[in-house]
Amino acid sequence: MTIELPDARGRLRTYEPRTEPLAPATGAPFTSRTVFSAAHVVADPYADTTPDSPAAVDWDATLAFRRHLWSHGLGVAEAMDTAQRGMGLDWAGAAELIRRSAAEAKAVGGRIACGVGTDQIASGTLAEVRAAYEEQLALVEESGAQAILMASRALASAAKSPDDYLEVYGHLLRQAAEPVILHWLGPMFDPALEGYWGSSDLDAATDTFLEVIAAHPDKIDGIKVSLLDAGREVALRRRLPQGVRCYTGDDFHYPELIAGDEQGFSHALLGIFDPLGPLAAEAVRVLDTGNTDGFRALLDPTVELSRHLFQAPTRFYKTGVVLLAWLAGHQSHFAMVGGLQSARSLPHLARAYELADGLGLFPDPKLAEDRMRTLLHLYGVTP
Repeated sequence: MTIELPDARGRLRTYEPRTEPLAPATGAPFTSRTVFSAAHVVADPYADTTPDSPAAVDWDATLAFRRHLWSHGLGVAEAMDTAQRGMGLDWAGAAELIRRSAAEAKAVGGRIACGVGTDQIASGTLAEVRAAYEEQLALVEESGAQAILMASRALASAAKSPDDYLEVYGHLLRQAAEPVILHWLGPMFDPALEGYWGSSDLDAATDTFLEVIAAHPDKIDGIKVSLLDAGREVALRRRLPQGVRCYTGDDFHYPELIAGDEQGFSHALLGIFDPLGPLAAEAVRVLDTGNTDGFRALLDPTVELSRHLFQAPTRFYKTGVVLLAWLAGHQSHFAMVGGLQSARSLPHLARAYELADGLGLFPDPKLAEDRMRTLLHLYGVTP
């Protein structure tokens, strides 16, 4: 059986789906790396909503996907960019997501860290930004989850100098009950974060970021860097204080960054590990044995898919992630909060299916093929 897939020029090409999936095995907890998958949310397709209305979430399917990730040994990074924070999921929805996921993690013994931001306000003074951060930090700590201090659009707007970042983050870190993860999200993921840490010069921004870390190393478990610049991440990683981890958020270069070099390595907190979960877990277990070549052999072939999903405009990568979750049978529909299923073209989605199928990511390749045919038909592509 073959399937006709549209390309970027509007032409159809013939693709022969694979018939057998890969079968990654579950195993012992990871020993060499700490690995989080940022997880997507599943929309409620029956809710009568509009793109501007509060998100309607299918909680059963959303939590079931987290159990899927935990079953393979991955941690869950909750209520992050991958969960459409600020792109369909508002603070009220994120707060409920944090409460439910943290409770589920406690019930099944899964590791969880949750995003702390300021998205209950669109803008404000530095004092209002601090208060918004404090509200979210309190909720995450009360839930029993680790906190991830995310980059804030409101802070990027309110801050007038690097000193404003030092003051706000210092205030929050002094309050934090347990060590947190600091998150530096680049403007390719969110244009409103241009000039974060007080400068569009990344060298100057890095110096400010490191100044925050150096002042509070006991309150920082690690940093998550999402700049899609492997060289910059390695240079930053080498300047971290002893005991502060680097979690790569680079969805273009993650195999080499996780594998590391003679001077160190990155742990992982990645959106691409949402669709790659079982395969990524298998690769890390191979790395746990000291087999770096085997790790790279498993993970390097996934980079083409990741680069495709995260191509510019990078912030719309969630659409491909949710498509693959639907094709893999993790949810019953291809609908997203905020209507974001429309954010990528049919040729883009078709190529995502082809690359994922080639990697064996679909537990039931026939189901994935049938669902892809349904999507093609809805777009007017005839067999």
